[in-house]
Amino acid sequence: MTPACERLLDEGLAALGIATERGQRQRLLSLLSLLHKWNRAYNLTAVRSPEAMVGRHLLDSASVAFAVGGTNLLDVGSGPGFPGLVLAILDPGLQVTLLDSNGKKVRFQRQAVMELGLDNVRCEQVRVESFDATFDQVISRAFAALGDFIGLTEPLLARGGEWLAMKGSLEPRELESLPPHVVVRERLALAVPGVDDAERQLLRLGRNEDSDHRQ
Repeated sequence: MTPACERLLDEGLAALGIATERGQRQRLLSLLSLLHKWNRAYNLTAVRSPEAMVGRHLLDSASVAFAVGGTNLLDVGSGPGFPGLVLAILDPGLQVTLLDSNGKKVRFQRQAVMELGLDNVRCEQVRVESFDATFDQVISRAFAALGDFIGLTEPLLARGGEWLAMKGSLEPRELESLPPHVVVRERLALAVPGVDDAERQLLRLGRNEDSDHRQ
């Protein structure tokens, strides 16, 4: 990978306040190299240059690491594996499941998991409606409108769990579409290094404990 990519990654992680060990840094760079290689053949992402991929994929994913807790995380509509692969690299103790129905993207996920030696990542090629498991947190990055994201994944969120919705701009009607028992716990603007031309934000949502709703 180019020196420019290494510099952008190092400066971006520092700006996010994320310290990495040498092995983690190398895995992130190897993931970037693999994504760039596969993208030329399989069109996994509209982002073409590896330098742009640093911000759009690696740092964008890393920008929500502070919000990830619990022991297991489901990345819904993961595409080629973002943000899940990055979050798994940054926290080897976190069990991450990547869920997507697109065959070529899941093949890339599996190749990345194998080449990077990520034994804390599981890749599932299945539609979310057909998946059956529960998780402490469920995250998505531009998977669906907010109400659809919550509705489709509610059976997969453990009691007391939390949704993490990575969004760009957010229409008021998306918030209005939330079920009455789901509340926005926090809405945070994200400053992603190298991504200055797009709004980024994170919504942390959970079930209202006082609601009569039952999982």
